[in-house]
Formats: sequence, structure tokens, C-alpha cells
Amino acid sequence: MHVFVGYCTGWGDPHYNTFDGLYYSYQGNCTYILVEEINETVDNFGIYIDNYHCEAEDGVSCPRTLIVRHETQEVRIATVEMNTFHVEVTVNKQAVALPYKKFGLSVYESGINRVVEIPELKVNVTYNGLSFSIRMPYSRFGNNTHGQCGICNNNQTDDCMLPNGDIDCETMADHWQVVDPSKPQCSPGLKFVGNMRNVSVSSVFEPCHGFVRPDKYYAACIFDSCALPESDLECSSLQIYATTCADQGVCIDWRSHTNGVCSYKCPINKEYRACGPIREITCKSSEQNATSAQQVEGCFCPKGTMLYDYGVDVCVKTCGCVGVDNIPREFGEKFTLDCQDCICLEGGNGIVCQQHECAKQNKIRCDGEGFYEVREVNSEDSCCPIVTCKCNTSLCSAKAPKCTLGFEVHSYIPSGQCCPVYECVPKRVCVHQNAEFLPDSPVFVDKCQNCFCTNEVNVSTQLNIISCEHIPCSTYCEPGYERQQVKGECCGACVQTKCVVHPANSSDLILKPGEFRNDPYNNCTVYSCVKIHNQLISSTSEITCPAFNEESCKPGTITLLPNGCCKTCVPLDSPTPCSVRQRQDFITYKGCRSVDRVVLTECEGTCGTFSLYSAEANSMEHSCTCCRESRTTVREVELKCATGESIFHKYVYVQSCSCQDTECRSSQSSESRSTEENDKENTLNRIKRAISLTLK
Repeated sequence: MHVFVGYCTGWGDPHYNTFDGLYYSYQGNCTYILVEEINETVDNFGIYIDNYHCEAEDGVSCPRTLIVRHETQEVRIATVEMNTFHVEVTVNKQAVALPYKKFGLSVYESGINRVVEIPELKVNVTYNGLSFSIRMPYSRFGNNTHGQCGICNNNQTDDCMLPNGDIDCETMADHWQVVDPSKPQCSPGLKFVGNMRNVSVSSVFEPCHGFVRPDKYYAACIFDSCALPESDLECSSLQIYATTCADQGVCIDWRSHTNGVCSYKCPINKEYRACGPIREITCKSSEQNATSAQQVEGCFCPKGTMLYDYGVDVCVKTCGCVGVDNIPREFGEKFTLDCQDCICLEGGNGIVCQQHECAKQNKIRCDGEGFYEVREVNSEDSCCPIVTCKCNTSLCSAKAPKCTLGFEVHSYIPSGQCCPVYECVPKRVCVHQNAEFLPDSPVFVDKCQNCFCTNEVNVSTQLNIISCEHIPCSTYCEPGYERQQVKGECCGACVQTKCVVHPANSSDLILKPGEFRNDPYNNCTVYSCVKIHNQLISSTSEITCPAFNEESCKPGTITLLPNGCCKTCVPLDSPTPCSVRQRQDFITYKGCRSVDRVVLTECEGTCGTFSLYSAEANSMEHSCTCCRESRTTVREVELKCATGESIFHKYVYVQSCSCQDTECRSSQSSESRSTEENDKENTLNRIKRAISLTLK
């Protein structure tokens, strides 16, 4: 039995086709009543459209949200992006997943559309973001609807009725606004455009022209193309015309003829069809294509597959099970899902699962210092982590020591342990004065040595040995100088230790400090060496002799005084009595000398001495007297030393002389002594006397 249905559509910017086939365009910026009952038979029933100005400059409107109210529920299908099929569905302002079914109302996907059905009322409302359609049975709603879709009575003359019952097609749409305090700007928009002349569209749609006249859709397409030339909004006119043709059983595959302008892309697991079943066959339903001749455009499961369920958008070849992972399973197939061992069973709930059992693992204890327990993903079974011990050295208590110079820290981790063991090991370098030296590199010890670092290691210190060689030094010094150690000098220095005197007619003389020496060729010239303020100073002194007349001397009696310079003799009027003789000379004592010449005295003269032969004794008898001091005093004189110091020295001053007896040796004794020995003794006595009385 054929059921008469009222069919109201809207599309584009926007264009309307009432239940009775009246076409008009209207651009408004408010929410409008599409369908409400004149006499209310259903509680809170109504269908509404929320339009907005999608092109602010031209005042062109586009549909934004389709609203269906039924009893306690309000369904909103809202466009997410202009001129697309991307929409969102909410019920009572809460997002819902499709399919949705509650309180006698259901919402589901059908091709490119979202469909709201109220089975009890046989009401079917579709919306895809670009166009909507409303199907309502005449038997239930005939002559009892008003709004922008008009009165459902197959009479176009009353489709322009205002809420007050007046007929005015120019202002009709403005009077079906929904009062909305959030839209105070709502005001009458563009007026009714009226019927357009009948113009045929492309030959692609020609098979449908005998069932649905194309003039109004063509007019809408021209309008949209002119109003929004860059928005491809004209596709909505073609799409709603093709949908209307499909309702009449004529399938038009038109999108492939638009050069991609009006193309529609399906998900990878679906394929596009211009005419497909309004409700696909699923594994969970017994519906067949034959149950409904109505077809819709959209994305469908490829041939040879079917939709698993309306709430599970998975295409399967054979009906089995589909879990939360959306992977098809065959009956009897075992698998692991969310760490549960599952099996797909026919009947009942389909998938039956139990807790996944893990293979037994050897229990690991992480007792060593630095170890901690870690659960790692098992590549063979991701549900059963592998417990392992990991090492974190920051958990170790031992710290690296500070090594002395020449050593560095070496660490190693013993087998099976985590924490390192530290020790100071030699760096194979030399160390000198807080510095390290690599082998074969020079090492400065002092400027007297050439040193370098060797590869040889000192067993006790574990450091490399420093080898040194003394820098070669010259040992030669000038006469009078000796090489001595001097601080800061490697080879010492030649330091003067003696005075060097250069006599005119002989070789140089070298004198020690405090030493006196006569000129080799002139005993009257005496050289000396004195140390004053750490400096050696040589000096030359000439002996001044008293006046001497050889003619007044007895022949053969002229001799030299002990100083070897001045002459003396026995005067002609001898014998000269023993008497005191004065002279002036310097006094020297322990390297110190008087500043000026002092008066010195000595005993000089002839005393009676004889030797007689004694027949009785058979030897020579001697009678000896000597001219000697008989009275003396002690005097004191200041002496200057080579060190610069002064001392006071006491010496004997002879006041008077006399001839005094002295011991004479026996003849035998005299005979036994050689002349050479006597000469030596005499010479020694002269030297002793010269040392004490030498004039400088």
C-alpha cells in the first residue's frame, strides 16, 4: 500500500521547497520554524533551522544547525565547517555517539546524512551540513503543519500563510522566527524571490526530468553561484536534486561529472555510491535491501563485505566478533586484548575474555648497592612485563677520592656489581715542585743542572724518575783567586784569597793576608797583604836605614842587620861598648800592623869573649859574654788589622844594655858540630829575630 508522504527540503544559501512543492529563497540570520503542528497532538514537537550570514558583505545565509524537538529531547545537528559534510550531533546539549536511540527517538548515519527518526510518528529528518529533508505522512500531519515548509495538504496557494492566517509570500518567512534572546539582531531578511522559469539542467540529470522538474534547483544553483562564487555552494542544489530523484527511484551518479568540484571522499575502508541502502545490512540485523526501495548517497562497505553493526563502523567479510579495537574476528578465533585472553564465540555476548596468564619468571632480588627493580616491556608478551635489576650509580655511597699529584682516579665496576670501585693510579709522569712532567720532557730543577723526565719508574713512589746532569764548569781562576761556592751560581765564582804583587824586576809575588815578603833583589823593599772590609789590599814599604860610613868601620866587620837591608860594623875606635841603639819601624802582630812607625830599641856592642886551650882538660875553654838588655819596660801600641778592627799590643822597650855571661859549648861539642849546622842555627836565629823586629 502506497503511503503519501509530505517532503520538504532546503539547501544552499538557502533555498526551500515546501511540502506542496513551492520553491523560494530566503536569506535570514535567525532561527526559524520549519515545521510545527497547528493543533498540537504531539508534546513538544517541532523542526527548526538556524541560519547565519556566511558572507557578511552580501547578506547571504547558510544553514548552521538543524533542530528536532520531541517530547523531552532536543536533537541538534550542527555544521562544524562551512560548506562541508562535517557535522556534530548533540541531544539536550550533550554530545552523543551514533547510533543513538532513546525515548522513541533514534539518530543514525545514513550515507552522507545524519538521520533523526521518530518511528511512532513516521517522521524522518535528514541533514548533512549543506541540505536537509523532512518526510512526514499525510495521514498524521495533513492540514496540520505550518512554518517555512508550509501546510502539508498538496495545495501551494496556502504555503505562504503567516502565523495569523494571512497569505503573504513576500514576508511569510520573516514571521516564522523563533524568539531567541541571544539573537536581538534578528530582523526580516531578504524577501521571497518567487518561482523561476523552467530551465533544463545537464543531460546527466535528464533521466529524472520526467519525475522531478529541475527548474527550481537550477535557479537555486545559479543564485548560489552568483552570490558565493568561490564557495562551491551550488553543489548543494545538485545534491538535493539528486536526492529528490533518488526518492523517486531514479539514481543519478552526478558527482563524477563536476571535475572534482563537488567530489566526496570516503574513508579508506568505505567506497562511494550515489545510491545506496538507507539502512545497510549488518551482522546484527536481518534487514535486507528489499525492505525499502529508498536509496541515499554516501559511503558504504565494499562489495563482498557488510557492516558489522550500526554502532560499530567496521566492514567484515564474514560475521564474527568485533571488539573495542574495531578488528574483525572470526568465530573460534583466540586473541589477546587489553591484557585479557579472549575468544570469539557465536551467540551470547560474542567475545568472552578472562585475565591473561603470564609465564612464570624466576624471582629476581635487587639487593646489591645501586640496584633497583624495573619492569620492562616483554617483546614476546606485552601484557607480562619482565622484572630486571637496573643500576643507578647515583645511589652508590662511595665517592671518588682526591688523588695526590702524579696520580689520577681510576674506577672500575666489579663483575656483578653496580657501584664503581675507585683507586688512585700513577699517571706515569714525573713530579717536581707541584707540577707534573710527561716522559722525555725537560724539568727545571736549577740552572746548574740539565734535567728531564724519564720513563723509568721509582718503585717506592710509583712516579717516574727525573734524571739530571750537572752543567760543565770551568775550574781555572787567575793567580790570587780561588773558586768557591756562591749562592745562585752553578759553578761558584773566582774569589780573591791572596794579594798579587808585581815587582819591577822579578816575577809576581802571591801573598796571603797578613804575609810580608822582601823584594827578591832588594831587602829594603817589603811587600805585604792586608784584608780590610773584605777586600785584600797589597802595599809596598821601604826600610829607611840610619846613616852608615864604611870608612869609620873596622875592616871586615861590616854586616847586615837582621832585616837584611841596613848595614852595621865595628867602629875603628872599638871596642864599642855594649849600649842601647834606637830605630823607628812598624810593629806587626797576627796580621795586624801599627799605623805609624814606633821607636824600637836593641842592645848592640862588643863584649869580651875568648877561647883558650887547656892542656889539663884537653879541650877549649870558653869565656862568653853577650850584650844583652839589663833593664826594660813594657809599652803599648794600637795595631790595625786586615779585618778593619783595631787591637792594642804590648811590646818590650829596652832602657839599658850590659855585657852578661852566657853559656859556651865545649870544644868537643863545637868540633862535633859541622859548619853547615852552625850556619843553619845562626840563620834560624836571624830569621826569628827578623820576624820580631822587621821594619815594614
